[in-house]
Amino acid sequence: MYPRSWAQDVLRCQICEVAAPPLYCDICHLHLCKACVGEHLSDESTEHKVVPFKKRGLNPKCSKHSTQLCDLHCEKCDIPICVECVSSGEHLGHKMVGILKIVENKKEAIHRDLQELEKNINPIYQEMASNIPVQKADLTENSQKLTTAIEKHGEDLHREIDTALEKLKSNVDEIESKQVAILNKHENEIKRIISEIALTVADLNKLLNSNDVSLVNAYKSRIPEFRRLPPKPTVSLTRFTPQKINKEQIYQQIGSLSALSIKTDEHGYLIDSPGAESSPPDRPLIDIPRIITDINTEYGNSNELCCVSCLNDEVWTCGLDNKMILYNLKRELVKSIFTKSRERPTDITVTQSGELVYTDNTNRTVNIVKNTQIQTVIRLLEWIPWYVCSTFSGDLLVVMVSDDKKQAKVARYSGATEKQSIQFNEKGQPLYSPQSHTKYICENKNLDICVADSYTRSRAVVVVNQAGKFRFSYTGPPLITKKPFEPVGITTDSQSRILTSDYNNNSIHILDKDGQFLRYIDNCHLDHPNGLCVNTRDNLFVAESVTGKIKQIKYSI
Repeated sequence: MYPRSWAQDVLRCQICEVAAPPLYCDICHLHLCKACVGEHLSDESTEHKVVPFKKRGLNPKCSKHSTQLCDLHCEKCDIPICVECVSSGEHLGHKMVGILKIVENKKEAIHRDLQELEKNINPIYQEMASNIPVQKADLTENSQKLTTAIEKHGEDLHREIDTALEKLKSNVDEIESKQVAILNKHENEIKRIISEIALTVADLNKLLNSNDVSLVNAYKSRIPEFRRLPPKPTVSLTRFTPQKINKEQIYQQIGSLSALSIKTDEHGYLIDSPGAESSPPDRPLIDIPRIITDINTEYGNSNELCCVSCLNDEVWTCGLDNKMILYNLKRELVKSIFTKSRERPTDITVTQSGELVYTDNTNRTVNIVKNTQIQTVIRLLEWIPWYVCSTFSGDLLVVMVSDDKKQAKVARYSGATEKQSIQFNEKGQPLYSPQSHTKYICENKNLDICVADSYTRSRAVVVVNQAGKFRFSYTGPPLITKKPFEPVGITTDSQSRILTSDYNNNSIHILDKDGQFLRYIDNCHLDHPNGLCVNTRDNLFVAESVTGKIKQIKYSI
């Protein structure tokens, strides 16, 4: 038998070398023609199983009886079995199916999978693959547009700065011109008087040398006239006082980019992809929290300090009167804003771009303060807005109560458009108490929505996910407190920890993002803590209701 490449030659009988043999021995793994089958079976030293070539390999060797081929498949054990396996009784009572039937069923399943892959699945992947270059191109185009817009905005800012500087320089020239004119006038008057004095001196010398009695007797002294000095203008030097360059304010004036957000479409639901935003630095809790700033506001006693919201190193506050006040960390009052209706604001929040937002439940509005102008963003009809927070995406979350005080919900707004309503859990039960008690709200870093519901029967921190599905409620610590837990203010930090003020027990509760109690802040002499907020350095600001103080507390590294 000559060696040859089976990949290039046609199959041949391995006894007589006839081309295209129609039979195959599954035991000996030989190709056979019909004429050579008898010769092959005459070898009684081993078992043989000759099958049509197309059915070769359908009967695998038994794993327990190596000389046997498997004709059956045990469904319970899910293995092929031979005659000896059956006769051993090991598979007694088990359902057995012919191996060819199993193969046939499997091939039908394979055929279905093949069709599914070719007709349905692969085209989807191909479409997805073809869309990626389009998305990349869109990203590149968008980046170019952003760069162009930033450059144009930069040119506008430079132009405004140049205009402002030119105006200042023009003012300098104008001031100098006016000051010089005043000095010129004074100088001319002095020169005139000096000339008069010189003429008078000459006349006096003539009189002294004159023997004309009538001239001497007619002399009148001008000394009193010359002693009365003309008004002397005092021209002070103009000074230029440059404003301290505040980088944060410059960045705010320039503008900002929206946060990196990557959504993944998973079975029809959009979820945040890991790595959409860089992980914040780890900031573990410190052993002993401490007060680092203590600001005395004009609130307190009858005009309770209610709300506080951070703006870099400044904090907005409001109480029971009709204004909102901005303080810096030097304990200085920066500015005050009065509400449009002259009624008290119910709650305040600061947007990502640094603009103040407040709710006014007397005229059912949510308003935004741009520079010193107040614009109404949302106006409600059958609901009353109470508490509000600005989200990382720029939306507003508003806690509202129905006119009849029988319902409460959280609504998400993009501008004046309501995008989402959160009111019931999966069992159709209300998530929030309907009464208009304190329900401060905030958004966590994982986009959970947290509400501190202080109503007597509720007294819980209620947390739902971004889709509005109930996650958990926190009704107090594992340790018994002196008085009933009363959550009022609520905020979150860079580690997704939840902080809530316990008005009754003069403390702050710190929870993890899943509602597990971590610790108290109860060593900072808090007096009826109310509104809370956390700045970018994870420093906590606490509004004390009765004393009117704002305490800045360091509680993490």
